[in-house]
Amino acid sequence: MVGCVTIPDARFPAERPRLRRAVFLLLCLLAGAGLSALLWRVLAPGGWTAWEGMVLLAWLGVLPWICLCAGNAVLGFVLRLRGGEPALAVLPQLGRLPAGPPRLSTALALCIRNEDMAVVLPPLVPLLDGLEAAGAGHRFTLWLLSDTREPDLAAQEEAAVAAFAASRQGGEISVRYRRRSRNTGFKAGNVMDFLDHHAGEHALFLCLDADSEMSAGAVLRLVALMEADPKLAIVQHLIAGRPAQAAFPRLFQFGMRAGMRIWATGQAWWQLDQGPYWGHNAILRIAPFRAHARLEALPDGSPILSHDQIEAVRLYAAGWKVRCLPTEEGSLEGNPPTLPDFLLRDRRWGAGNMQYLALLRLPGLSGMGRLQLLQAILLFLAAPLWLLLLAAAVLNAASGGGAATPAGPLLGLMLAAWGTLYAPKLLGYAELLLCADRAEPYGGRAAVLRGVLAEILFTTLLDPVALADKALLLLRLPFGGSSGWLPQNRAARGIRWRDAARLLWPHTLLGLLGLAGVLAAGGTAWAWAAPFLLPLAGAIPFCVLTASPSFAAWLRHVRLCSTPEEIPAFPAMPPRRLADARAG
Repeated sequence: MVGCVTIPDARFPAERPRLRRAVFLLLCLLAGAGLSALLWRVLAPGGWTAWEGMVLLAWLGVLPWICLCAGNAVLGFVLRLRGGEPALAVLPQLGRLPAGPPRLSTALALCIRNEDMAVVLPPLVPLLDGLEAAGAGHRFTLWLLSDTREPDLAAQEEAAVAAFAASRQGGEISVRYRRRSRNTGFKAGNVMDFLDHHAGEHALFLCLDADSEMSAGAVLRLVALMEADPKLAIVQHLIAGRPAQAAFPRLFQFGMRAGMRIWATGQAWWQLDQGPYWGHNAILRIAPFRAHARLEALPDGSPILSHDQIEAVRLYAAGWKVRCLPTEEGSLEGNPPTLPDFLLRDRRWGAGNMQYLALLRLPGLSGMGRLQLLQAILLFLAAPLWLLLLAAAVLNAASGGGAATPAGPLLGLMLAAWGTLYAPKLLGYAELLLCADRAEPYGGRAAVLRGVLAEILFTTLLDPVALADKALLLLRLPFGGSSGWLPQNRAARGIRWRDAARLLWPHTLLGLLGLAGVLAAGGTAWAWAAPFLLPLAGAIPFCVLTASPSFAAWLRHVRLCSTPEEIPAFPAMPPRRLADARAG
């Protein structure tokens, strides 16, 4: 396991950033050239129409994101199958972890706002117990940083924390609570207020969200990495989904886990010291973070919502390192329990990511820093371009412009675009199916394959709805369509039909209008558009089904899309073993 074996050679291997980035760029260009050649074969026969020209322009807009997916996927897949420890290839500090218990003091900082403390507090128990069992508890303090403003909720929260702290009396790790009366700056302001007024002598802080769950072994590994390299400002741990009771997150995170494992490994290989920060399940060095990651308001006076990546960008602009540890062990989070909660989270992220447009020209940022911000923008900006591409193709077919389109190249383009766009996830599945030992924690190859088929069907129905929702968000944003950083619902619940219809009628209407257009066009246009339009038309029943408690119970009963944390035969590494490994 990562961090459990001392590597004899303590030197950091040469990393040649320019060569690595040239390799990544070449992979992206090859993917883009191949897909564009296929598109040309589809559009060129019979001459060009205005609608086909619009298809081409929209395609050029979405192509950068597709190429990013392809480049990261190929690199990650190769690194994970080349033998040895994949994380060591992208984070060489793992080869020189210091011996003995941690020397640096770390604050475990958990940010909360209007949370159910009966859900938030229990996952902290095994973390605190594990750190104390490893003989490292004296180096940690647990801080609960509250932004809850409602008096009744705040009183319940404070009482729950007091009872939790009382239950921990006699342990090495003290439990402290701080609540702000005003949540200025949202989570970023909460963290900076803590660092300014309460961090004390701590050198590091581990940033946790209310739904975060980390093992003692993972936390000790992060602290050891910071001790191994004093220039590291952030180490972002890869995050997997916690075992889910509800159907929606169970299906969603099975695929997300496979894709992020590959994506993060590939991305970490070429980004090196200018990696990502996702806002939680990461360890940060307090002094540089306090000096360089303080966020001022945007020119219009509004606070920065997506604070994490701009904080990372500023740190490596100041000469500090930000690295990603692309291993899942011991780092979990909760995912939205229903489609409405998922879309709400996406809207929050989208509103924050689009603010980066105002930050791209900040002085002093590195080229990689601007690329990181641009990548976050592209994640959402591609959505209306996909809808524009679809609309132009439908209108082209309706006006008779697609009569000369060859069916073979069109099918090839659709399959190639689908495979490239989802390459991280597909290659993540391939890794499990090719390596029996990696599939075994999921229940074996047969169980993985069943999960793959179920998740691909789920994604086929989800992604058109999510894409349309992103596009609708971007249309609303200029007119004040975002309401800021709202608390999240984390509880599984069913969805009533009328509530699903109230949320998803625009998506359904878009799908029905599109289907009417391609059916009116005649020929086979409806068949090409159906994979996108039918999920939109069926968004309401999809929402109700994936929130259904009975459907969720059936998925759990047949163990569909199970993850390793659900299978007790494959427990996480005990923290004592990591402590022993540090001691050599």
